[in-house]
Amino acid sequence: MLNKFTAALGAAFLALVILVPAMPAAAGSDPIRIAIHVDDNDKFKMNLALNNAENVTRYYESKGQKVEIRIVAYGPGLHMLRADTSPVKARIAKMALTLDNISFAACGNTKVKMMKKSGKPVPIIAEAKMVTSGVVELVELQRQGWAYIKP
Repeated sequence: MLNKFTAALGAAFLALVILVPAMPAAAGSDPIRIAIHVDDNDKFKMNLALNNAENVTRYYESKGQKVEIRIVAYGPGLHMLRADTSPVKARIAKMALTLDNISFAACGNTKVKMMKKSGKPVPIIAEAKMVTSGVVELVELQRQGWAYIKP
């Protein structure tokens, strides 16, 4: 009788060890992390990226799950984060006041190329942080497990 009990207990423990790592994370554990890629100087696509960020935030927060979003702009998409040419800078400023889970990364390589081409400084909005390379930023985020979205 004791041998059957010990065998059953061992089998239950083994099942627990095997199944627990496969179970989904509970709400409130590690945040969902999403990188949104913008590389077009297109107001519609910029607004679509911002809509995605707001909608995803609302969805996961309604489930009690934390979410972290980084919008990465490079190439022609850097206009999204330029203080002098962004068609969405007012919306970004408003979002920054209410959504602290969304950050913006501006490509340094693109900024340098734009400065060389125009011969003028390229001002970036205060809400964005400079990264060396937008492409590398996206690669590194994906290597760290971030989901990738391109509107």
